[in-house]
Amino acid sequence: MGMAAAEWKFHVLAVDDSLVDRKLIERLLQKSSCQVTTVDSGYKALEFLGLRQGTESNDPTALSPSPQEVNLIITDYCMPGMTGYDLLKKLKESPAFKNIPVVIMSSENVPARISRCLEEGAEEFFLKPVRLADLNKLKPHMMKTKLKNQKLEEIITPSNDENGTVAAVEPEIKDSVEMEIIKMLPIQSETEPKRVLLQVVQQEEQMLSNNKRKSMEEGLSTDRPRPRLEGIATAV
Repeated sequence: MGMAAAEWKFHVLAVDDSLVDRKLIERLLQKSSCQVTTVDSGYKALEFLGLRQGTESNDPTALSPSPQEVNLIITDYCMPGMTGYDLLKKLKESPAFKNIPVVIMSSENVPARISRCLEEGAEEFFLKPVRLADLNKLKPHMMKTKLKNQKLEEIITPSNDENGTVAAVEPEIKDSVEMEIIKMLPIQSETEPKRVLLQVVQQEEQMLSNNKRKSMEEGLSTDRPRPRLEGIATAV
């Protein structure tokens, strides 16, 4: 699991019928540490994702047995057969792919076209040629996906690791320390009165012993003069 997390990269599917534009966007994305897959049409994009095209199935949401995991799709707007806008609509109609961010590219600055794509659910609309500064706008999507994967890994790791991991062990260690502290607290509360009581008893015993010794000494001191007094009286 640790190795998989270390090797994970943000996966972008780039769709463009122009070879030059595909190579350009691929190079820019790779500079941003992304894994990039390129295809030259909307149909091939659907095929790669495992989403069967409408000519093969009347259900636009139908998936093939092994859909590919993609974190973001960037597509050209003007392409033969299926435009980038058509591809966007297909993706947003699919429950499996409707949450994947889609970015549209175009060499034509047509406000109506841009608005239509954004209203349909596109995250961004880039004018060609795409620059590295444009791709910096994708970083929030990259960070969001990375954090999501890290949270999923934290949830899955403890349950799948038979030997246990640091994440799974730390709460147990913390709990055991807390339990030891909790166990010690009542012992201290119980032994403290006992200790005080023992000290009181010892003090009382000491006082009794002292009183007894004092009484014995006083008894001896009162007995000794008597023979002397009697002796003196006899002598007289």
